[in-house]
Amino acid sequence: MSTRKSDKMANWPIGKLLYSMSLPAVFSMLVQAMYNIVDTMYVSQLGEKALFAIGLVFPLQMLVLSIGLGTGAGVGTVVARRLGEKRYEEANKTATYGVIITFVHFVITAICGLLFSRAFLHLFTNDMVAIDMGHTYLLIVMGLCFGQMFSILFERILQSTGNMMIPMAAQLVGAITNIILDPIMIFGYFGLPAMGIAGAAYATVIGQVLGCVVCVVALFAGKHEIVISFNDLDYDADRLKYIYVMGLPVMIMNAIGSVTTTCLNKVLISFGENAVMALTLYFKVQSFVFMPVFGFNQGSLPILSYNYGAKNKERYIKTVKLFALSATCFLALGTIVFHLQTDALVNIFNASEQLLTVARVAFRIISLSFVLAGFTIVMTSVFQSLGSSVTSMFISILRQIGFLIPLAIILGKLWGLNALWFAYPCAEGLVVIIFLPIALRKIKKAFN
Repeated sequence: MSTRKSDKMANWPIGKLLYSMSLPAVFSMLVQAMYNIVDTMYVSQLGEKALFAIGLVFPLQMLVLSIGLGTGAGVGTVVARRLGEKRYEEANKTATYGVIITFVHFVITAICGLLFSRAFLHLFTNDMVAIDMGHTYLLIVMGLCFGQMFSILFERILQSTGNMMIPMAAQLVGAITNIILDPIMIFGYFGLPAMGIAGAAYATVIGQVLGCVVCVVALFAGKHEIVISFNDLDYDADRLKYIYVMGLPVMIMNAIGSVTTTCLNKVLISFGENAVMALTLYFKVQSFVFMPVFGFNQGSLPILSYNYGAKNKERYIKTVKLFALSATCFLALGTIVFHLQTDALVNIFNASEQLLTVARVAFRIISLSFVLAGFTIVMTSVFQSLGSSVTSMFISILRQIGFLIPLAIILGKLWGLNALWFAYPCAEGLVVIIFLPIALRKIKKAFN
């Protein structure tokens, strides 16, 4: 009888398997979401200029994250599939390729942050205080993003084997470190100088590096199915190509979010800085709703990929159904909270009355899209696990570039800022109507 950890992917009951793999990620994601809120809460105490600057740099932070997520998803999905096919040596080589790719991505990202961050900020404002704050923040989080990128890669590799505890521990270490260091480095406690917004950036990268260290120790000092080794590593163009085939669409999907936020900020700035800050606060708080769903996504994707590789349709379908049900319940609860506790959520960030007025409407309207967005997340996971990452990418492009941005522009011009927020539920609804039937047919075809 095999003792491989990935055997549970084939034998455990789906409910037990999905929740055992998802709940650690859900818990760590909730801590990550808490970090997002706490980090912005401390920055808001530096004044609304600092909050405005954080809103402007957010798209580039999303871009950096998208590169790491795409690489991790590509490598993790291929590794999980190779394990399902019992091609263990190929799984090891794929993981090793991931390390090389991630290092190259880090170097490129750091150089771009150094060269282009200030020019990016000038696209939105000529306020030199906000530009200087944003530039300082970007130089640090982009120039030292290696911790974030490698941490994501190693977490996805471990998850592909069914190990969810180490990734959870890594994310917890990173987020808790960040939460502890934020006030110390921003305001200057225990003898440290008050570094302001630079302190927030340094707290972020230090947390990322420590989270990465947890994964490195686990991978290279412990015993795991995946062995990363550069000895006798052969060059295989098909292996490299397949990683990008699976990962590039995920990278582009998340990068499109960066482009979308950039475009929306450009539209919103015409309604004033409060509109930009309202969207920033929404993104921070909504992470508390969506991060757990992404935790279920992390737990389900290796299971889906494994069972597709093993050609087990019954377990694949059960996983999809349970993932969809779990996401729907959580997001419906999030919608209720956003409607009933709107002012409490916004006031966490020391909001002025003018900002509260704008954010109150934005939160309530955008939250109508939550459940629909959950179906979109499930569908993209299905397409990715079946090797149709291009379809997942197309969903994201159509949702954000094809629907969300044009709707925001049209609704904003015709009926003003309050109407603009309805672009979110409208875009999500159109995506579900178009792609849900396609996803169901794709599953049926894949296992026939």
